[in-house]
Amino acid sequence: MELRTAASPRDVKHYTTDRLREEFLIQDLFVPGKMKMVYSHIDRIITGAAVPVEPVMLTAGEELRADYFLQRREMGVINIGAPGKITVDGKVFHIMEKEGMYIGMGAKDITFESDDADVPAKFYFNSAPAHTAYPTVHIKPEGEASEGVVIVKNENKVELGSLEEANHRTICKYILPGQVESCQLVMGMTKLEPGSVWNTMPCHTHDRRMEVYLYFDMPEDAFVMHYMGEPTETRHIVMRSEEAVISPSWSIHSGCGSRAYTFIWGMVGENQDFDDMDGVANRDIR
Repeated sequence: MELRTAASPRDVKHYTTDRLREEFLIQDLFVPGKMKMVYSHIDRIITGAAVPVEPVMLTAGEELRADYFLQRREMGVINIGAPGKITVDGKVFHIMEKEGMYIGMGAKDITFESDDADVPAKFYFNSAPAHTAYPTVHIKPEGEASEGVVIVKNENKVELGSLEEANHRTICKYILPGQVESCQLVMGMTKLEPGSVWNTMPCHTHDRRMEVYLYFDMPEDAFVMHYMGEPTETRHIVMRSEEAVISPSWSIHSGCGSRAYTFIWGMVGENQDFDDMDGVANRDIR
């Protein structure tokens, strides 16, 4: 598990490109047969991924000083690869592409597995400190609800933007109050339509929450210019497919790609109000 400290906006103004990437960009997440995790001091979020070619167990590691990973934590998982399985304390969940899970505090034995080791699953996750145990559930964008399975509600599939503004996109909210309960984690996925390249525009900040983005569904030669920093002190990070970026609460988080893409967003912090944003007008960005 890699550790990263928090960064002051006063210092970030002076960062070089390399230093900016070192502090906020997360690369090489999806390595077959390995699990990678990055622990950020910003709201104590852990961002990680597992690409199992054989079953991989989630362990706490020395960094957490815990008996097991979710002793004091919760986590959300979304599979962006081939079908796989997540076993939680002996119960097996079959997770297809773009399906997810919320795993509550107190779950001890968690194992990731691919249905086909030659075409592995790609389990991406965010984890946050927790104080209450909420039910572990399998989350599906479509289908039928059943015991232990939650279907994303129609009102949590929000279509925004337009092709004329190059930001026609659909937001699918996976973990949030009223659908999948959690202590502080909010998580979902946004897909841009062909011909659209901008996300989260007009942009915003939210001092009460930080955020992590994972960009994917892009060919190898495509990229996203991810914009961060204070609204009047913006910086950019060039990102490739399946790379993640840490966004402090004082920073905007917006991007423009060389083509359409998909991204997963995860938020932790003071509240779980998706609409708690401090908007920034386009004319005020510098």
